Amino acid sequence: MLQQYLTLNAVVFLLVFARVGSAFLVLPGFSAIYVPEQVRLLIALLFSFVLMPVVADTLAEVPRSPGGMVLLLVQEVTVGLFLGGLGRVLLAALQTTGTVVALFSSLANAFVNDPVAEQQSSVFSGFLVMLGMIAVFASDAHHLMIRAVADSYALFVPGAGLPFGDFSDFFARTVSESFGIGVRMSAPFIVAGIAYYVGLGILGRLMPQLPVFFFGLPVQVVAQLMVFILALTGIMLVFLNTFSAGYRPFLAP
Repeated sequence: MLQQYLTLNAVVFLLVFARVGSAFLVLPGFSAIYVPEQVRLLIALLFSFVLMPVVADTLAEVPRSPGGMVLLLVQEVTVGLFLGGLGRVLLAALQTTGTVVALFSSLANAFVNDPVAEQQSSVFSGFLVMLGMIAVFASDAHHLMIRAVADSYALFVPGAGLPFGDFSDFFARTVSESFGIGVRMSAPFIVAGIAYYVGLGILGRLMPQLPVFFFGLPVQVVAQLMVFILALTGIMLVFLNTFSAGYRPFLAP
């Protein structure tokens, strides 16, 4: 009897860890390359251990066949990757904003290593993504990610099948909205850039002797930096509201 109980608990822990571990594998902040792999694994194991007694009653009967067990594990991993990937998509809005800002400030070729996106990004993109990640943890918005993983057992019951069509539709709409929000957050820079280009073009026609390139480029960079300073607070507030709203549908009432 004891051996049967311990075996069941081991299987339940494995199922919980499949969802939690896959979520922490891609959740923004927790999955960054500057977080050691051992620390990520320890966080996922501890969270799975704490969550297991809470969600054990919602787990379906343990499959007796290896194929059924593998299918159940695949479903759990899919849910975890979906919830973790959602945070990545929401964070990509800042990546879009930084790319547009870099384009209109003539700094699109200045690349830095972005540890959050794990790729080469423009200076503005790297700064905004890093600042956004700091804002998420400073405002406790990362608790929404963790709560979404825990509350997902009420929405996606293990063994009950997954709505892959709804997954695809929701993820596609989130990607579209993330890109749209990123462009809207960069609207001040687009307006300032267009106004600057029009004014520089008129000035160039009125003063043909003016070296437009040597005169215009430094002014453009300084002007966009001033706009960036003025708009930075608003960008972070919009991003935090969007990030929180993205995870709110998966939280239990």
